[in-house]
Amino acid sequence: MRSDTTTESSDRDLERAQLRAYAEDVRNSYTRELRRAQELRDTYLATVKALAAAVEAKDDCTGGHIQRVHALGMLLARAIVPEEADDAQLACGFLLHDVGKLAVPDAVLNKPGPLDADEWELMRRHPEKGAKILSAIPFLDRALDVVRHHHERWDGAGYPAGLRGEEIPLWARIFAIVDTVDAITSDRPYRPASPLAVAIGELRAGAGAQFDPACVEAFEALDHQAIESLLQHDGEPHGELDEIAMPEFSLKSHMG
Repeated sequence: MRSDTTTESSDRDLERAQLRAYAEDVRNSYTRELRRAQELRDTYLATVKALAAAVEAKDDCTGGHIQRVHALGMLLARAIVPEEADDAQLACGFLLHDVGKLAVPDAVLNKPGPLDADEWELMRRHPEKGAKILSAIPFLDRALDVVRHHHERWDGAGYPAGLRGEEIPLWARIFAIVDTVDAITSDRPYRPASPLAVAIGELRAGAGAQFDPACVEAFEALDHQAIESLLQHDGEPHGELDEIAMPEFSLKSHMG
């Protein structure tokens, strides 16, 4: 009888030891996965910011443009699609919208005067070039919506695909608004900057033709003082690209 009791006790001790060892293995595995996920996030973020910095360095006519449209785009996105405003791919799409300009010759990109027909054709290719550059990066699949389609028009007269109305991805429709506002309120070699009121007037005039009317209405409803603050052009008011705060990437579909 005592022998049976001793055997049962030994079995329970062994079972408890096995459970403790299993729990320790699970904890160690979880810790390794967390570390791996953080390393992937850091790598992804560094990739995005390096590409954005390369675009900014190449295009010498739009200093601070990337930071401004990113900040303003996130503000408008929170008003229109708050449930998606913390998606890192949205932020990446805004930061990398012009990555295709890396494939545009410097002489065309930084030409001080009007582009001729051939040069304009080269420039019009940059959305598709940008999508091609990013297509091999799996965590940027939705960001491609902004990169490829931010020059589409609500009336279908845009490029590269000639999409019309709600065929245009919403993120691209949002970005088209803030990209236009920043362009109008920025100095260019061929014209001085205009005030925000002029930019809003251009949005109203283009609603239903160039722009999604609902996005124009949402932009007008934003706090204009906050917009003015984000559009400051005294240097780079939002800091260097590596200082931009980014939402965390969702890595569920990319960790294998």
